[in-house]
Amino acid sequence: MELRQLNTFRTVAYTLNFSRAAEVLNYVPSNVTMQIKALEDELGVRLFDRLGKQLVLTTAGKRFLTHVQSVLDKLEEARSAVHDNENLSGTLTISANEVLCAYRLPDVFRLFRSRYPGVRLIFRSVPNQELKQTLFEGTTDVVFMLDEPILSTGLTVEPLLEETFRLFVAPDHPLAKQTELQLEDFHGEVFLVNEKGCTYRTMFDRSFEEKGIDDITYLEFRNAEAIKQCAIAGIGIAFLPEITVEAEVKRGELIALPWQISDLHVYTHIAWHKDKWLSPIILSFIEAAREVIAIEEENKTV
Repeated sequence: MELRQLNTFRTVAYTLNFSRAAEVLNYVPSNVTMQIKALEDELGVRLFDRLGKQLVLTTAGKRFLTHVQSVLDKLEEARSAVHDNENLSGTLTISANEVLCAYRLPDVFRLFRSRYPGVRLIFRSVPNQELKQTLFEGTTDVVFMLDEPILSTGLTVEPLLEETFRLFVAPDHPLAKQTELQLEDFHGEVFLVNEKGCTYRTMFDRSFEEKGIDDITYLEFRNAEAIKQCAIAGIGIAFLPEITVEAEVKRGELIALPWQISDLHVYTHIAWHKDKWLSPIILSFIEAAREVIAIEEENKTV
């Protein structure tokens, strides 16, 4: 069993795609396939199942990944002990939901890459409600979450920025011209929202239920872009964070309704496992994220 095989296995486990792993590692795909087969032959178990075009970790693969991650972390720690941190190299795996991936992380990635071009960044888009589990499973180094204030005994969670959520409609929507709204104005309306499971959807439902509105019609979507486009088409009222619709509001394609959703406090958080060794790569990335978000928070208050 060779270290390069372990590194290849970890990369395939993170990307769940042989071609993508080969691209990250600068190998030809056949080399990646051969290394994984050699590992499976040596261990006497299948590490991956090939379900059509989908690659998934087997139960044995998940257990093996935990130990491989520990071995490679220790190796990285040993390397860091004998080298300075000016020329960082290695691999960093980041996960976030699609909203933060599209609207918060590009500037973070750009800053980090400009400082540490030798670090390979692997990004995995994960539903908000599954992000914590990736840290406990060891498949991600750092995650970004949209959530209410979090208390966790197993994770270190740092709130970076409070996000504002609003209700948005097309300019020709019947509620668009009103300067003040009452609860009864929402009766019979269609709300365009995320699927059940994410924290802010739960808080949205609770807010209206507490006010006695229980006859709401929902259209549920998996991503913010679909919600936006349906709202622009006049299908209903979109419930979204402001960061996702800034461009559409400026162009006049969407209008924010004069309605505050009570007790909705959602933050962009950065989190990592409390027992994870924070390598110079991870520490540098966390610092880059803090810098970028601090600038965005300052611009938000101007």
